[in-house]
Amino acid sequence: MGTSETVSFKIGIDVGGTFTDLFLWSSHGAVESFKVLSTPHDPSVGVLDGLRTIAHTHHLTLEQMAHQVTTIVHGTTVTTNAVLTRGGARTGLITTDGVRDALEMRRGVREEQYNNRLPNVVPLVPRHLRLGVPGRLNHRGEELSPLDDGSLRAAVSALQSQQVESVAVCLMNAFASPSHEQKVAKLVRGAMPGAFLSVSSDVLPLVRFYNRLSTTVLNAYVGPVLARYIASLTAKLEQTGFGGVLLIMQSNGGVALPEVTLRWPATTLLSGPAGGPAAAVAFTAHEPGSTSDCILVDMGGTSFDASLVRGGAATMRTEGDIDRLRIALPMLEITTIGAGGGSVGWIDEGELLRMGPQSAGAQPGPACYDRGGELPTCTDADLVLGYLDPQFFAGGKLELRPELARRAVEQHVARPLGLDLEQAAAGMYRVINANMAHGVREITVKRGLDPREFPMVVAGGAGALHACMIADELAIPTVLVPRAASILCAAGMLLSDLQHDFVRSYITPFRQLELRRLQALISEMTSEGEAQLEREGIPPARVTHRPSLDLRYLKQYHEVTLEVALDQVHQGRLDQIARAFHAEHNRLYGYDLSAEQTDLELICVRVRSVGLTDKPELPRLDPGGVRPPSSALKGRRRAFVPERGEFQQLDVLDWHQLLAGNQIPGPALIERTDTTIFVSARYAATVDDLGSCRLQEVRHD
Repeated sequence: MGTSETVSFKIGIDVGGTFTDLFLWSSHGAVESFKVLSTPHDPSVGVLDGLRTIAHTHHLTLEQMAHQVTTIVHGTTVTTNAVLTRGGARTGLITTDGVRDALEMRRGVREEQYNNRLPNVVPLVPRHLRLGVPGRLNHRGEELSPLDDGSLRAAVSALQSQQVESVAVCLMNAFASPSHEQKVAKLVRGAMPGAFLSVSSDVLPLVRFYNRLSTTVLNAYVGPVLARYIASLTAKLEQTGFGGVLLIMQSNGGVALPEVTLRWPATTLLSGPAGGPAAAVAFTAHEPGSTSDCILVDMGGTSFDASLVRGGAATMRTEGDIDRLRIALPMLEITTIGAGGGSVGWIDEGELLRMGPQSAGAQPGPACYDRGGELPTCTDADLVLGYLDPQFFAGGKLELRPELARRAVEQHVARPLGLDLEQAAAGMYRVINANMAHGVREITVKRGLDPREFPMVVAGGAGALHACMIADELAIPTVLVPRAASILCAAGMLLSDLQHDFVRSYITPFRQLELRRLQALISEMTSEGEAQLEREGIPPARVTHRPSLDLRYLKQYHEVTLEVALDQVHQGRLDQIARAFHAEHNRLYGYDLSAEQTDLELICVRVRSVGLTDKPELPRLDPGGVRPPSSALKGRRRAFVPERGEFQQLDVLDWHQLLAGNQIPGPALIERTDTTIFVSARYAATVDDLGSCRLQEVRHD
């Protein structure tokens, strides 16, 4: 297959903090997964390393394979890392005179109500680069005073002299009229043609000044970083002869062409984990009558991500925080904590064992990698506990050093706590599992949802080792480890559609809503979406539009985003929309005010334009009996069984040899080249027809 010129490939690539994951789909229907170490100094190097690995596996040169690749969908963490490490562009801000400190004052609300020692977050733009210009619009977009040309030119000249790479423009009430911002943007483009320009009326024409200001600044801050990375990546791909389509994963779960993300780079701030929900739906809803509702957890080398999928789609939010910095663009609602395979174990001032959020990452990595790391990590503990085969990690491509893992755990955890080596490793395992269970509670219990009502889908190279114990902590009876678990986000990228979000402010009491104005706003945004998707090669027949309204009760502060049907808008079914709002408010908060006939208020109108893409079909597994074939048994290994508090000899099975219908009672270990499942004593595994392992709690009466 690998040498046939008639074969074409599609590749999903997810660059993580420790590993770069690749998912390959062949036009012959085969799928394969690959993992290589990430290269933090230049992630595009790791991407090329992954492509070389694929080419070598198929007995092709890199150039031969590149000619056969039609599509690459890429999720990147470069913008996220730029924010977290404060490694973004030197950015200047032009805003309305008198409000330049809004970036530092923020919403004026204490983040932690009872913590008066919490330091304020340092703004991305220092005060001397935040320049105010006289001129004002009112909330209706009417000019109260014109822009002061002299002050504006002086501000642009000052930013030039400070050699800023990027300029953010955010004026008061620009959501109502972009006229003043357009004038500023025109002058900046003429005077600073090499600078990245981020204009709030283009990025987020939305009411609430701080949200718009912070989002516009974030967009400016990461713009040059993403531009450099895309340029580096595309240059490397061109050198290989790649002539296919490159798509970039966005935070809203959709994909877009690079030129689109270069215009709105802040849309990639959660690019990496955004592919997971699409893959989770594909692996959970493939059988008739099955539901796609699930909890998705992704444990990689650096972080642990948890998200909720309901009704075939991940839950979304219209605003959130990236390292305490507000961003008000639509994004998947993902809770991220510092709990991964590289999370470091340490002892705090109270002599309590902690895991993370510090991570050994890819460089130097866990102690057992023998790459210079000396601190004990989750991976080191898993190795000490017998869950990992040191000769078969990453399919044998990376040999682990158990003696280095034991030395790190002994020196930094066991000895300070007065424990033996295996007790210390078991404690590390228990603590990080509790941390991850808390992350799942953030997206379920805190929203009034019972995690026991959802199956848990496990992703990430390290997730399957910890899945049973996380589920046990939360009393979740069903766990699904997909065949592509290790690279699930990369797989999801090939299963995602092109997607663009648009928003317009329209503040009005719902009873006084002008239907024609609402219809005009939706029509304007759908036309913009159709034009964008047409430029991306999507025919009109494959385009859908999903309008939604941000509504709230009058005098309420927070609004609820409610998806509505185009027919409801065109036919003016406002009563239906109001009833749906009451029901959604009740679902979210446990009450509604429909009986009191409290007036509603519309804040803004949104449209999501989706371009449907061709998706690879996941191959089915041959059926087998209840007992796994004898060829699947690799041997036995001594490993720790938490429920029994002791080490036992466990069967080790080769996942690649299992057939649909095979059952494996716990405790046992199931190994793939890119991940290992620990089936604990309270669970039993069954292989489904997609090759996934469904772990079901075993009840003992």
